[in-house]
Amino acid sequence: MRNEAVRQKIGFGALLVATLVVVVPVVLIVVLILTRGFGALSWEFLFTMPRDGMKAGGIFPAIIGTFILVVTSIAFALPIGVMAAVYLHEYARENLLTRVINLAIINLAGVSSVVFGLFGFSLFVIFLRFGVSITAGALTLGIMTLPVIITTTREALRAVPRSYREVSFSLGASRWQTVRHAVLPFATPGILTGAILSVGRVAGETAPILFTVAAFYLPRLPHSLGDQVMALPYHLYISTTQIPGIPEGYRYGTALVLVGLVLVVNVAAVFFRAKMRKRR
Repeated sequence: MRNEAVRQKIGFGALLVATLVVVVPVVLIVVLILTRGFGALSWEFLFTMPRDGMKAGGIFPAIIGTFILVVTSIAFALPIGVMAAVYLHEYARENLLTRVINLAIINLAGVSSVVFGLFGFSLFVIFLRFGVSITAGALTLGIMTLPVIITTTREALRAVPRSYREVSFSLGASRWQTVRHAVLPFATPGILTGAILSVGRVAGETAPILFTVAAFYLPRLPHSLGDQVMALPYHLYISTTQIPGIPEGYRYGTALVLVGLVLVVNVAAVFFRAKMRKRR
């Protein structure tokens, strides 16, 4: 009995150490960004156009560009990902083809974003002739997030009790009616979890937008989906590596705005998910 208690304490201690190894660096990074970037935040920095080759002015076009890319890419990827997951889990039979598809989805989730960027450049920019534009960038980012959305949606569908389906079928409902009225409403909070994870990845990616949509210096807002945009991740990369003499607070302020934008979108999505879960 005593040995069991000792092993339990050792196990809890190991878990605590592992948690600290993950949490402490994240906290230190956030504190560093806050302390060095908070002083740069001002009305001019957040809501004016850049000037003098990004050495002066604000980052308003980069904020708007990032928001546009997040919204358009999720609007493209979320319906397709949910429909694909519903088909694979609710309709498709378990066979060699579906196993290959599932393996491909898992593998795609681990592919580097640079590969997706080159794919988007070859397909959307060159082959389909969308050019370097919001359309090409949003489609590339949407394809990049599809594996995450499909995987989380399937897990949410698996979590729906089988009795929900059985009761619906016993009342004479079709498979689609069962999925629509009995399964999807219960799985919606889990589906939103996939959307939240996708928002964080889309907002922070640099490589895909580097090939498909990002502009180095664009002191105006986009007028259509065929325009280029500035984006916070690419703007941060350029201001850090390509512009000499830029103030340190400007760089950390940009990083703080990017983290804050992702946090605001995630908090809004989490609040909406919690509200839906409570309703169910």
